[in-house]
Amino acid sequence: MNGTPQEKGHPQRLFDGRIEKRLPMAVPVYVTSAKEPRDMEKTLTQNVSPHGARVVTKRLWRPGEEPLVTPLTGEFPQPARVVYCRPSGNGGFCVGLKFPGRSVKWGGWPVG
Repeated sequence: MNGTPQEKGHPQRLFDGRIEKRLPMAVPVYVTSAKEPRDMEKTLTQNVSPHGARVVTKRLWRPGEEPLVTPLTGEFPQPARVVYCRPSGNGGFCVGLKFPGRSVKWGGWPVG
Protein backbone atom coordinates (compact mmCIF):
# COMPACT_ATOMS: atom_id res chain seq x y z
CA MET A 1 0.00 0.00 0.00
CA ASN A 2 1.53 3.31 -1.02
CA GLY A 3 -1.11 5.65 0.45
CA THR A 4 -2.97 6.73 -2.69
CA PRO A 5 -6.46 8.19 -2.15
CA GLN A 6 -8.05 5.09 -3.70
CA GLU A 7 -6.29 2.79 -1.25
CA LYS A 8 -7.47 4.92 1.67
CA GLY A 9 -11.09 4.53 0.56
CA HIS A 10 -11.39 8.00 -1.00
CA PRO A 11 -12.46 8.29 -4.62
CA GLN A 12 -9.75 10.03 -6.59
CA ARG A 13 -10.89 13.20 -8.29
CA LEU A 14 -9.21 14.85 -11.19
CA PHE A 15 -9.59 18.62 -10.90
CA ASP A 16 -10.01 20.32 -14.27
CA GLY A 17 -10.37 23.89 -12.96
CA ARG A 18 -14.18 23.83 -12.89
CA ILE A 19 -16.38 23.45 -9.88
CA GLU A 20 -19.55 22.92 -11.91
CA LYS A 21 -20.06 20.30 -14.57
CA ARG A 22 -20.81 21.62 -18.04
CA LEU A 23 -23.72 20.10 -19.93
CA PRO A 24 -23.48 19.74 -23.72
CA MET A 25 -26.37 21.96 -24.75
CA ALA A 26 -27.06 24.15 -27.78
CA VAL A 27 -28.73 27.33 -26.61
CA PRO A 28 -29.30 30.21 -29.04
CA VAL A 29 -27.70 33.38 -27.68
CA TYR A 30 -26.76 36.88 -28.75
CA VAL A 31 -23.17 37.86 -27.96
CA THR A 32 -22.05 41.45 -28.12
CA SER A 33 -19.27 43.64 -26.88
CA ALA A 34 -20.27 45.83 -23.95
CA LYS A 35 -18.33 48.62 -25.70
CA GLU A 36 -20.03 48.07 -29.10
CA PRO A 37 -23.55 46.79 -28.30
CA ARG A 38 -24.77 47.31 -31.89
CA ASP A 39 -22.30 44.70 -33.16
CA MET A 40 -24.41 41.73 -32.06
CA GLU A 41 -23.89 38.13 -33.20
CA LYS A 42 -26.52 35.39 -32.96
CA THR A 43 -24.86 32.05 -32.20
CA LEU A 44 -25.15 28.84 -30.17
CA THR A 45 -23.57 27.51 -27.02
CA GLN A 46 -21.73 24.18 -27.12
CA ASN A 47 -21.97 23.56 -23.39
CA VAL A 48 -23.36 25.38 -20.37
CA SER A 49 -23.34 25.50 -16.58
CA PRO A 50 -25.03 27.97 -14.22
CA HIS A 51 -21.88 30.13 -14.14
CA GLY A 52 -20.26 29.51 -17.54
CA ALA A 53 -20.65 28.53 -21.17
CA ARG A 54 -18.72 27.76 -24.31
CA VAL A 55 -19.98 29.54 -27.42
CA VAL A 56 -19.01 29.46 -31.07
CA THR A 57 -18.45 32.89 -32.55
CA LYS A 58 -17.08 34.53 -35.69
CA ARG A 59 -15.15 37.10 -33.68
CA LEU A 60 -11.78 36.74 -31.97
CA TRP A 61 -12.22 37.59 -28.30
CA ARG A 62 -9.35 38.27 -25.92
CA PRO A 63 -9.18 36.74 -22.44
CA GLY A 64 -10.48 39.26 -19.93
CA GLU A 65 -12.88 40.96 -22.38
CA GLU A 66 -16.39 41.37 -21.01
CA PRO A 67 -19.11 40.60 -23.56
CA LEU A 68 -22.84 40.65 -22.90
CA VAL A 69 -24.57 37.32 -23.52
CA THR A 70 -28.32 37.18 -23.98
CA PRO A 71 -29.96 33.73 -24.09
CA LEU A 72 -32.94 33.77 -26.43
CA THR A 73 -34.84 31.84 -23.74
CA GLY A 74 -36.14 34.98 -22.04
CA GLU A 75 -33.16 35.71 -19.82
CA PHE A 76 -31.79 39.22 -19.47
CA PRO A 77 -28.38 40.12 -20.93
CA GLN A 78 -25.67 38.59 -18.76
CA PRO A 79 -22.26 40.21 -18.31
CA ALA A 80 -19.54 37.62 -18.89
CA ARG A 81 -15.76 37.41 -18.86
CA VAL A 82 -13.78 35.66 -21.61
CA VAL A 83 -11.62 32.91 -20.12
CA TYR A 84 -10.23 31.59 -23.42
CA CYS A 85 -10.70 31.91 -27.17
CA ARG A 86 -9.51 29.13 -29.50
CA PRO A 87 -9.84 28.72 -33.26
CA SER A 88 -12.55 26.28 -34.29
CA GLY A 89 -12.40 24.09 -37.36
CA ASN A 90 -14.79 26.23 -39.42
CA GLY A 91 -12.90 29.53 -39.34
CA GLY A 92 -14.66 30.79 -36.21
CA PHE A 93 -13.71 30.63 -32.56
CA CYS A 94 -14.72 28.67 -29.48
CA VAL A 95 -14.98 31.02 -26.53
CA GLY A 96 -15.07 30.01 -22.87
CA LEU A 97 -17.17 32.42 -20.81
CA LYS A 98 -17.58 32.85 -17.09
CA PHE A 99 -20.58 34.63 -15.56
CA PRO A 100 -19.29 36.30 -12.40
CA GLY A 101 -22.68 37.58 -11.25
CA ARG A 102 -25.78 35.51 -10.71
CA SER A 103 -26.36 32.10 -12.21
CA VAL A 104 -27.89 31.73 -15.67
CA LYS A 105 -30.95 29.57 -16.36
CA TRP A 106 -30.40 27.84 -19.67
CA GLY A 107 -33.03 26.45 -21.97
CA GLY A 108 -32.03 24.59 -25.09
CA TRP A 109 -31.52 21.17 -26.50
CA PRO A 110 -28.76 18.60 -25.89
CA VAL A 111 -25.86 18.67 -28.34
CA GLY A 112 -25.32 15.39 -30.01
